[in-house]
Amino acid sequence: MDFAQYITQNALILIPALYIVGMVIKNTEKINDKYIPMILLFLGILGAVGIMGPSVESVIQGILVTGATVYTNQLIKQSCKKE
Repeated sequence: MDFAQYITQNALILIPALYIVGMVIKNTEKINDKYIPMILLFLGILGAVGIMGPSVESVIQGILVTGATVYTNQLIKQSCKKE
């Protein structure tokens, strides 16, 4: 899939950053797993606004990079799953 079509070059760095943050949060026992995507969404939007400045486009980019991060995580989990 060509992410460059939807996610700007500046925001691509957020995908691995959010993935690492998600893994760190996952390893803490104080935060329930069901809240991790919402936390990542908040951080993704915050990161995109920080990189691109406050605009509607940066909020959309934050949502897209968070979606790509969560989707990537699920692809990895499902491909490693033993049936």
